[in-house]
Amino acid sequence: MEKEKFYSRFTEKKSAKADAQNKRKEFNKQRDKYFDDKRRGLDKKEVNFSDKKNIPLDAKILSSANMFNYDKMPADALKVLESFDSIVQSIRPMNSRQMQKLPKDIRALSHQLTDERETRNVSYMNATEQLSAYIRYFTWWNLVRLTRVFANLPSDSLNLKDDSVVIDIGSGPLTVVTALWLARPELRNKKLIVYCMDISQSTMAVGEEIYMSVAAKAVASDANAEGFWKIIRVKGEIGTEIKRKANLITCANMFNELYQKDHDAPEKIADKQIRNLFNYASEDCSFFIAEPGMPVAGRFISLMRERFLQKGLKVASPCPHQKDCPMNGLHARYGGSEKWCNFSFSTENAPSKLLKLSESAGLPKERAVISFIMAQPGKIADKKNQSEKDSLSVAIVSDPIYLAGHRQGFYSCSENGMVLVVNAYGKKIKSGDVLEFTMLRPYSSLQKDKKSGAPEITI
Repeated sequence: MEKEKFYSRFTEKKSAKADAQNKRKEFNKQRDKYFDDKRRGLDKKEVNFSDKKNIPLDAKILSSANMFNYDKMPADALKVLESFDSIVQSIRPMNSRQMQKLPKDIRALSHQLTDERETRNVSYMNATEQLSAYIRYFTWWNLVRLTRVFANLPSDSLNLKDDSVVIDIGSGPLTVVTALWLARPELRNKKLIVYCMDISQSTMAVGEEIYMSVAAKAVASDANAEGFWKIIRVKGEIGTEIKRKANLITCANMFNELYQKDHDAPEKIADKQIRNLFNYASEDCSFFIAEPGMPVAGRFISLMRERFLQKGLKVASPCPHQKDCPMNGLHARYGGSEKWCNFSFSTENAPSKLLKLSESAGLPKERAVISFIMAQPGKIADKKNQSEKDSLSVAIVSDPIYLAGHRQGFYSCSENGMVLVVNAYGKKIKSGDVLEFTMLRPYSSLQKDKKSGAPEITI
């Protein structure tokens, strides 16, 4: 029998690794196709609302607002977002050959951030090509998402004053800081101290240059204001000591990366991270967490929400209530039927050059997706059970789904749990809408959706 070559075990490991990567790619490809087909189901099976006559209603809409309202975006913020590539080019220029290769680099980095994340180098952001691809594409899209969220947060949820301290954990290229500056002009006049924490000093350095350039274009309204916030860069991971206590703590797209390294149960990870966050917090601290709109992130956001409530905070957004999360994503990533909380908005108003770059990279986007939570100090109003009231607040979570009988529906969150809002007469409803209903019949008498068991509310 031929003796085994000494190097065979290494080539076998390499082959097994490649096979695993190919399986993950195929899985992600099939998953994306499944959700795309599901999302486009309404296009294939049209709902003819003109045929819907004399359908009895369960509720009437009293008011409607959307947590991604484009009209709330400051005009100068929109201009900056449209020309963000020019801002980056002035700070971190690329030649024509590098620009031509950019879509390919973006595509490769996308794989590292998704289906190849288990084999990704922890210090990937220090590589020149990857950092450029990240800033010119992923940072741009994250700014689009976060500015829309920040611009629509309740006015009292970011109650910062002169000398208030903000700690942004997992800052990367200061995306959260830049988005906050763009979306909330009233904060540009404040003398804020912002601690930016990340393991990559070089990434934060580039991010600070971007922030300063943005602040020079989207200026404070008060001529006597500093014109920018005081940025203090801290190299390290969550848990690194910071002497000042924070009035606002932010984390975006950070905890999903911690899941890679931490093999504890999600509940234990949430317990650990809530302790880390509160170690940085002052007594009046607010918290903002944003993660990608995928099951594992939705589950983590729900767990952190539960812990914020246990700590005596209230949820300012996106929840229409302060009770248990009915869309907590339990077992969703393993194929369970539980819904997870994630919202989306159309990219039709996104920067045209960013949409073109997405197409070139083979990553077209029709919608931007995000899971997030804004928690702040404050007493929770003592309410009676909604089933005893004639009104109900719901947040539309899902995209439109096709229901039996040629109907259109939306999975939604309410104080009574998950509900299925049935759009009987073609009203303009979308993910992120927060609707206040007057109930026209007792909640306990509502028909149940056969698939999910959720009460149906026909409007």
